[in-house]
Amino acid sequence: MKHQPVEGFSKLSKEGKIEWLVNEYLNGDEKAIQTLKQYWNDDADLQKLHDEFSENTISNFYMPFGLAPNFLINDELYTIPMAVEESSVVAAASKAAKFWLDRGGFKTTVISTTKLGHVHFMYEGDVEKLRNAFEATIKAKLIEETNDITKNMRARNGGILNLELIDKTADLENYFQIKGSFETVDSMGANFINSCLEQFAKTLKNEIDADATFSTEEKDSLQIVMCILSNFTPDCIVRAEVSCPVEQLAEGNVSAEEFVEKFSRAVRIAEIEPYRATTHNKGIMNGIDSVVIATGNDFRAVEACAHSYAAKDGQYSSLTHCEVKDGIFRFWIDLPTALGTIGGLTSLHPIVKLALGILGKPSAGELMGIVAVAGLAQNFAALRSLVTTGIQKGHMKMHLMNILNQLEATEDEKKYFVNFFKDKTVTHHFVIEEFCKLRGVKSVEEIKKD
Repeated sequence: MKHQPVEGFSKLSKEGKIEWLVNEYLNGDEKAIQTLKQYWNDDADLQKLHDEFSENTISNFYMPFGLAPNFLINDELYTIPMAVEESSVVAAASKAAKFWLDRGGFKTTVISTTKLGHVHFMYEGDVEKLRNAFEATIKAKLIEETNDITKNMRARNGGILNLELIDKTADLENYFQIKGSFETVDSMGANFINSCLEQFAKTLKNEIDADATFSTEEKDSLQIVMCILSNFTPDCIVRAEVSCPVEQLAEGNVSAEEFVEKFSRAVRIAEIEPYRATTHNKGIMNGIDSVVIATGNDFRAVEACAHSYAAKDGQYSSLTHCEVKDGIFRFWIDLPTALGTIGGLTSLHPIVKLALGILGKPSAGELMGIVAVAGLAQNFAALRSLVTTGIQKGHMKMHLMNILNQLEATEDEKKYFVNFFKDKTVTHHFVIEEFCKLRGVKSVEEIKKD
């Protein structure tokens, strides 16, 4: 069936959008309508709130909201809320938290909270004249003409930290930037930064137009391309770390020295090998994104920033590092991330407000530390498994329930399999094989026929 474009889709009611979707793409499937509606909130006001978070909403997409307890961070005990659908993420983080609970816990340090934005523009005139005008008058005028925008932020000890004229003509002909550095305190600050940048662009154009030292041709050549914050925030960075004497790291039949040697080697491989670093960092982001989502922050911006930072030296590399010095093992992450605890969803989404309450209503800096700790814990747990028992044993045991749910196993069957795999390695094939034996059938297809 060939689909047709739709006009005025956004003006349809929610029911109208669903009806169009089902008729146009799902062959009139009534079950699809039931599926979408069963995820609506019974509370009409709450559902209206969710509908207004985005556009063209027809239902809600739920993710598990879990808790990872026993995180000792800067000598204070936390339970970290995590929103994630991947098996074993919460379990791995919790296991790492418990491991470090008696070894001093996690320490965090906010190194810097500076965020960046740029006015991108083209200019074909005298570069030295532009540079002199920027330093002599334009820079001060940019700050002056954003005073109304920055007033409330300045009252909270934030605002514009610095403005620079950046010459990028070596990379692209006639290309310049006004680079703004900002402090946005406990808000993520995107709207604030973008508002400032758009005013900078207007002021820049007006000041050049009013300056008699610029020729008509030079004035006409100044063209604003765009004004936008950067999600790469290498100067908005937090460090999270753990450390303990090497002898405290014995792992089952593996001596402390052997464990540290294997662990350090695994980190080093991720530092030098991009293929491994990508998977290594993806695991780190499992922990980070889970907390970012649970606290109503933009996980896509956090992801983009982290991966840009991982490649800042010209080759994609590990976000975590370790060392042994004077008999002390140390493992850490430097994470660039811009987060907010006020504004956006943080004051609107009921679960987000609850998550921030669980964390003690942290400042943006405190949340940065908690998020970094979650990533470090996730990475420690993964590497610990990789260099000892292997990653699949623990991961597949957590994945077991997903396989059983796909097979529509009964509660008694689930209990049987949890017990059955207590001392065995879970694989998809093994579960299917044993499930068919239990049901007395030769294949899953026979079960589906029933």
